[in-house]
Formats: sequence, C-alpha cells, structure tokens
Amino acid sequence: MIGRTLARYMAQRFAKTILATFLAVFALIFTIDLVETLRRAGDSPRATGLMMTMLSLFHTPVIAEQVLPFAVLFGAMIAFLNLSRRLELVVARAAGVSVWQFLTPPILVSLLIGVLSVAFYNPASAYLKQRADQIEAKIFGQAGQSSSAGLWIRQKSVDGQAIIRAERATEGGVNLSGVTVFGFDPNGRFEERIDADAASLHRGFWRLDDAKLVTPGVETQAVGAYLLATNLTPREVSQSFTPPETVPFWSLPALAEQSERAGLDAAAYRLRYQELLARPLMLAAMVLVAASFSLRFFRMGGVGLMVSGGVASGFVLYVCTKLVGDLGGAGFISPTVAGWSPAVVGCLCGVLALLHQEDG
Repeated sequence: MIGRTLARYMAQRFAKTILATFLAVFALIFTIDLVETLRRAGDSPRATGLMMTMLSLFHTPVIAEQVLPFAVLFGAMIAFLNLSRRLELVVARAAGVSVWQFLTPPILVSLLIGVLSVAFYNPASAYLKQRADQIEAKIFGQAGQSSSAGLWIRQKSVDGQAIIRAERATEGGVNLSGVTVFGFDPNGRFEERIDADAASLHRGFWRLDDAKLVTPGVETQAVGAYLLATNLTPREVSQSFTPPETVPFWSLPALAEQSERAGLDAAAYRLRYQELLARPLMLAAMVLVAASFSLRFFRMGGVGLMVSGGVASGFVLYVCTKLVGDLGGAGFISPTVAGWSPAVVGCLCGVLALLHQEDG
C-alpha cells in the first residue's frame, strides 16, 4: 500500500493545483462578465461601478460551477505533468508503487471536492444568482421574464389539461402578456385555442383579457374576458419559470414533487438533482481521463500531443453529457440514467485506458 506521507503529499499537491485552476477560471469568468455588465451600466442612471462589480461577483459562481469538471481535468493534468517533470512519479514507480496506488489520493480529493461543491457551493451560488436577479431588476427595471421561445406552463384542472404560452411574465408569473392557451379535454383530445393580450392569475382561475376563442368547426369568437379554471398557485407558476440551475441542491426534490402535484413537468428538476448527485463520480472520471493522458515521462516527448488528447477527451465527455442531459430533460430516458451514465462511462473509459497503458 502507498505510504501515508506520500498519499498526503500527493493529495495536497493535487488539491492546490485544482483550487488554483478553478480560481483562475473564476477570475476569467468574472472579468468577462464585469466588462459586459459595465457596458450595460450606461443604460441605467442607478448603476454604479461598485454595484456592477458586486452584480458580476454574484453572477460568476453559477457560471463557474458549470466549468468545475474542466477545472478538475486541467488541474489534474497539470499536477500529473509536474510530478512527471520532477521525476517524482519515476521514484514512486521505482519504489514499487503502482498507478492505481498513487491515483487513490487524487481520486479521493476529487470525490471530496464534488461532495463539498454539491452540499455547500451549489446552494451558495444559487442564492447569489437569485440576489443578482433582484439587483438587476432593481437597477435596469427588468421585473419580468421573457424568452425568444416563449414561456410555457402546463396545468391540470377540472376542465381537463391546458398548455399556456406567454411572451412575457411579470410578478413571478401572476401576470402574463401575449398569451396563447391550448385546451384539452380529460381524455387528452384538443378542444380549443384561446389567444389573449394578457392574463392574470386569481384564486382557482386565470382571467384572460381581450381573448379570442378558436374552436374546431366553430367561427372564432371574441370575448372581453375569459375565465380558465386552474389549480395552480402563484408560487407554483413562478417555479415553472425557475431554471433548474438556479435551484439549490437541497430544494430540488421538494420542488420536483410540488411541480408534479401541480401537473407541471418536473423532469428538468429531477435530472438536475441526479446530475448533482453524480458530480463526485464525474470529477473522479475527469481525474482518470487526465491520468490516462498525463503519465507519460517528459523525456519521452509528445507532451503537447498528450495535453491535446486530454482536452479533446474532456470536451467529448462534456458534449455527451449535454446530449444525454437533453434527452433526459425531454423525457426520452429516465433522469437517473441521464444523470449518472456520463460519469459511469467516463470512469470506465479512464480505467480501460489506464489498464491498457499499465498492464498491456
């Protein structure tokens, strides 16, 4: 077994390199976001340099969290290359330490980083993102939410099911503008379409103003106000507009169950929860991938090619993760499979590469 002193030394070296890499990425993201935020500051007289700096600082943690696996990948490659350059890996192997033994401390460190990032960093970054949205709404007057694809709500009520599309939502989704409603009967058959300039949520119903009722086989009817039954509350409507990335880890299960009880699609929240649960294993997979491309000795050359191969492998794993995540979010595969399969496949590929290199 690897000695305690060597294990502690490698774990410290690895942890310091990972932390330095992540801080460098964090600083780069903060700088880019600050430039963009300062550019927008001219649109509001309330904006000050200090407030824009604080706004960018609140934006950065959520973005940096998405690139954490790459920070671990690059940090692991740098740590392994430094150990090779100083011939420390040569000495360790000459002493009879196998690759699996000196990989144990880095893998344990990556697992610990993953657990801490999920349990503490994720809730903190989600809270700061919410504070940033509040400050941004106060400074720039953007109290509503909008999207180029529109905002969508799915609901169930005594009248059947309905899909509501709005161009813009204000006051947490209580007031909508540019509304289109597709109504279905309890058996799922299309019944009617309602176009309205605005909609407001009341207790037990939506009030659609200046509505036009389109029913198959019937002439279009214009009504001043149309009441649509609903079982949604203002809190549930606002949750339907909340991106899963801005929800703290500890709140995801309850939010998913609450959304399902309201008849809303909770696949995105369940997928995000499984992805966060699988993050420690994903970071361990990044360490294995980095090791498979970074254990070559400097005197043998080809270091640039190795680094390029590691970066390419990490990018391919990231693309596969996004692809599987989109399939899971769309409901084609279960959230559990979508959340865990990239990490499991990444670990298996890294172990296979190391077995091929070390044991032939």
